[in-house]
Amino acid sequence: MTTDIKPDCCEEIEDVQNIVDRRHIAIDKVGIKNIKHPIIVSDRNNRIQHTIANFNMYVNLPHRFKGTHMSRFVEILNQYECAITIVSFREMLNQMTKRLQSKHGFIQIYFPYFVNKEAPVSKVKSLMDYKVSFIGEIIDDKTVINIKVIVPVTSLCPCSKNISDYGAHNQRSHVSLTVRVDNNIIWVEDLIDLIEREASCEIFGSLKRLDEKYVTERAYDNPKFVEDIVRDIAAKLNNDNRINAYTIESENFESIHNHSAYASIKNGF
Repeated sequence: MTTDIKPDCCEEIEDVQNIVDRRHIAIDKVGIKNIKHPIIVSDRNNRIQHTIANFNMYVNLPHRFKGTHMSRFVEILNQYECAITIVSFREMLNQMTKRLQSKHGFIQIYFPYFVNKEAPVSKVKSLMDYKVSFIGEIIDDKTVINIKVIVPVTSLCPCSKNISDYGAHNQRSHVSLTVRVDNNIIWVEDLIDLIEREASCEIFGSLKRLDEKYVTERAYDNPKFVEDIVRDIAAKLNNDNRINAYTIESENFESIHNHSAYASIKNGF
């Protein structure tokens, strides 16, 4: 006589996350943070680049549930082998919110993005890396998509140039631009180009001597306060119909002070 014995893997396991929580306190965001995952990013020239992104993925948790299903975030992430675009990013956000049965969802992707730039005179090419983020949120069926870029540039002080018999102090600056695009199409390179045009001079990965002469003189002929940089960028954004809201921040890492100069403009957020 034999007795059927069920293996342990077939036994019913209690779903602790779905246990009713008696504290009656909802949680605004719960999920996984800072998980690395390879992605493919399309560029403006219809090429692709492979990079590594960090993901933050959250949903809200109603007061009646003890916990969320953390493994489902990773399962959703691993389904996306295609290039990350505004469209696929929106799909991922919607799928996550539905799969976790939540009304609110939040995904942030941040990754290095590379542009092959030509030096201004020698035309030698070199890669420049920029910090890029896609930030998406669903709140009560309304989806909001933002793109953020951080662009290093050169700024030269107008006051220093005006009061000095020769020379003027300059520094590297980081300009951070966050734009809300909704269903409009805008390329990361469009935002980078806009910022670099409004700086005293852009930065390159590799320069020959003739290039160094050019960028030095270019910055000297185009002095900008930190206030000038954010205002000039805002003026261009105000005339761009693709962008519904923006936040601009500029930080100048001062070369003659032990502090940074900072300015920001927010419109629509």
